[in-house]
Amino acid sequence: MSINQEVSSDGKNVYISITGRFDYKISQDFRDTYRQIPGQEGVSYHIDLSNATYMDSSALGMLLLLREHAKSREGSVIIEQPSKQIDGILKVANFEQLFNINYTVSVTTVSSFGAGTGI
Repeated sequence: MSINQEVSSDGKNVYISITGRFDYKISQDFRDTYRQIPGQEGVSYHIDLSNATYMDSSALGMLLLLREHAKSREGSVIIEQPSKQIDGILKVANFEQLFNINYTVSVTTVSSFGAGTGI
């Protein structure tokens, strides 16, 4: 399991990639990836779940806390390319009503997730 983070040069986009298990064990690291960003307004948090293999209820809670954090700063959360298994969990939890879920690969996302800070 790992978390990688990259921030765009203008600070308006934060890319967080989860690899492996997305569960309670990485909750502090996940929170640190967005709490360490300076208090800008209008930041978009892109959460890449394409390489996540497992998600539990604490991960759903972490996404909800991130959503609250983003909304308090007029930002947004976009879930990027959830794996088939993760997408099923998100649908059962009705997260498509709470989050923007992007199923396509964008050039910006691909280039941004290639490098970053491993946490």
